[in-house]
Amino acid sequence: MEEEISSEFVEGSDDVFRFGDHLELNQFDGLPYSSRYYKLLQERKKLPIWKTRIDFMNALENNQLIVVSGTTKTGKSTQVPQWCAEFCLSAEYHHGVVVCSQIQRQQAVDLALRVADEMDVNIGHEVGYSIPLENCCSNDTILRYCTDDVLMREMMSNPLLEHYGVVVIDQAHERTVSTDLLLGLLREVISQRPELRVVVLSVPPASDRLVAHYGGVPHLRVEAMPSAEVVYSSGGRAESFYAALRLVLEVHRAQEPGDMAVFLASEQEVSCACSILAKEAARLSGTLGELVPLAMCPLHAGICLPITEDQKKSRRVFLSCSQSEDLFWSVDTLNFVIDTGVEKRFVYNPRVRASSEVIRPISRCRAEIRKQLAGTAGKCFCLYPEEMELSPEIPASILEANITSAVLFLKRMEVAGLRHCDFISRPDPEGFMQALEELDYLAALDDDGNLSEIGIIMSEFPLDPQMAKALLASCQFDCVSEVLTIAAMLAAPSCFVEPPVGMVTEAMRCYMKLYHPEGDHFTLINIYNTFKSSQEKPHFTPEEWCQDYFLCCAALQTAEAIRAELTDIMKQLELPMSEPAFGTKANTLNIKRALLAGFFMQIARDVDGSGSYFMLSTKHMAKLHPLSAYGAKTPQLSPPEWLLFHEYTLCDSNCIRTATPISPQLYVLASASASTPSGSECHSSPGSPATLHSTAAALEQFIQMVPQYFFYNLPSSESKEILQHILDREGSANRNGRRKPQPVATDAPKETEGSRSSDRCLLQ
Repeated sequence: MEEEISSEFVEGSDDVFRFGDHLELNQFDGLPYSSRYYKLLQERKKLPIWKTRIDFMNALENNQLIVVSGTTKTGKSTQVPQWCAEFCLSAEYHHGVVVCSQIQRQQAVDLALRVADEMDVNIGHEVGYSIPLENCCSNDTILRYCTDDVLMREMMSNPLLEHYGVVVIDQAHERTVSTDLLLGLLREVISQRPELRVVVLSVPPASDRLVAHYGGVPHLRVEAMPSAEVVYSSGGRAESFYAALRLVLEVHRAQEPGDMAVFLASEQEVSCACSILAKEAARLSGTLGELVPLAMCPLHAGICLPITEDQKKSRRVFLSCSQSEDLFWSVDTLNFVIDTGVEKRFVYNPRVRASSEVIRPISRCRAEIRKQLAGTAGKCFCLYPEEMELSPEIPASILEANITSAVLFLKRMEVAGLRHCDFISRPDPEGFMQALEELDYLAALDDDGNLSEIGIIMSEFPLDPQMAKALLASCQFDCVSEVLTIAAMLAAPSCFVEPPVGMVTEAMRCYMKLYHPEGDHFTLINIYNTFKSSQEKPHFTPEEWCQDYFLCCAALQTAEAIRAELTDIMKQLELPMSEPAFGTKANTLNIKRALLAGFFMQIARDVDGSGSYFMLSTKHMAKLHPLSAYGAKTPQLSPPEWLLFHEYTLCDSNCIRTATPISPQLYVLASASASTPSGSECHSSPGSPATLHSTAAALEQFIQMVPQYFFYNLPSSESKEILQHILDREGSANRNGRRKPQPVATDAPKETEGSRSSDRCLLQ
């Protein structure tokens, strides 16, 4: 019946219906199918995946776990979830509905829109999507696309995923931390829920590893389309960036039809290439047609738009990087692929608690995916020799990332009853132990190594554990509003825009207007508050204000949404909130105390006054990032001696990012420590009781917030001796136990101790 009806609509007019014609009803919403449904049905049947439909439905009926492998643009991500929806419908949804995970938010949105169109239903009703900060689903949703981290967080409250009858894990070959955790936990979930079905979508050869790991589960292979003509380069990789841009211009001058995709090493290279090609395109002859460079990577979502009638002569150049190959599934006009063959990855070193940038060759798996994008009639230019050795699979991120947040999640799953995660690639023991140690220092674990009450609350926030602990501490120190802003700004993409050539000085002048003398964390609050104020100004828009100050409006809007989400979580957990008091001395000290509660492991000291910082935890040296309020580009602020920092990376000359001083008076004591052993004359009296008392008061905030066993485990150094001297002078108060720090009183009316303690969350 479906074949007869579809042929009638395709061969005849798409819009004309004869009275009395039989109209087939949509099985999902009960309404007659539109003519567009039948047109799209014919397109779906031409996809390579369609040949496996019957085999897939049979396998789904008789097996709990299935692996489906096929290259990109075979239709896996759109067709398999629809077939799973039909499977759940046949069971009248007794076992649940369908969820399909993606690694990127834009991919989840685009697929949901396309599948809703193919199923002839409304987006947000029968088909929806859930991504960070946005939920487009309803109680009627039977097929839900979401990001893998959203599905992970859903497991915290519903560990057995009882709302779902089929769970589809897409892009499993990308081996993100979230996807690997889901694949590991779902194996135990299906052992407790025999009715649940799990479908894993991947590409060869990564799918073979999954099948072997799961012990010979059904493996459906989608026949690959013939690949494009491949042209390899005999040159080296040193000039691959500029070689790729030159090749773009050569292909465009040849006037062969079709769009281009260029794969570069990083998103920074993508942004740079966009600027260069935009300038070169303006110089090209008009007879060649317009060259339109477009960034297509996780930081630039939603730009893959169809060419309109007045842009028929335009050629789009999609500039992309790793993990973005699947974004091209909807681009039908792609005829040329230029692959530099390299990618930038961040590799975390648990010994120094820092990530380093590594530029290395892509995997053979990723190279094959890119070759398939050009189709059968296109060309793929590989800017590397054919004989170059490539690793077979994409490296698992869980082996290279900081897994502290992942371990916190797994501890939360233990509380929920899932005590075993069947890792495809088991994390490095050193990284795993460092994550447990960090959670222990943050009081997220109890004496038995289980998740504590504080740890349970920390896991509720979509933040790294240190920031979550600082946010909880802000409840005690009456600075929730300010720390919420800091957390949101650090969780969002960087708001600072790379200034155009020749505008660096002007950009730094604008940034200096926003800098706060108390440090970078306070500067972030300044920027956010000023951005919010710009929304109330009638004579300019927030976009115009951001453009004037060389800031990214989209990043600030994301921070605004994240802050609203964090505020909602605080209210749901019934945590105490406080009124904004930014700018007062008491509030400044309270903010630093809250930050120290989470980031006491990230303290550094300027050992010689030159801006070279010694990190107490790792004994490594680092410089401040140039964009810091105390960085090289802002010489009007002298670097503080002691500071707290948010991030340290083994790139950009080993930079400390987002730093805030924790004691502006410490320079005197450091001078004494440095000069006294050498016998040089001290013009001040750093060892006098008055000076030591002042320094002790300044450092007390740090000492009070640091767990004693963390402090004693610090490696020996002059900086530790300075702190130890302050600790010794604390006397019996510290020997009997750390004094509980109290918030500095603000101008608000004082509360009695009884009323204050009743609404405080216990942190120490």
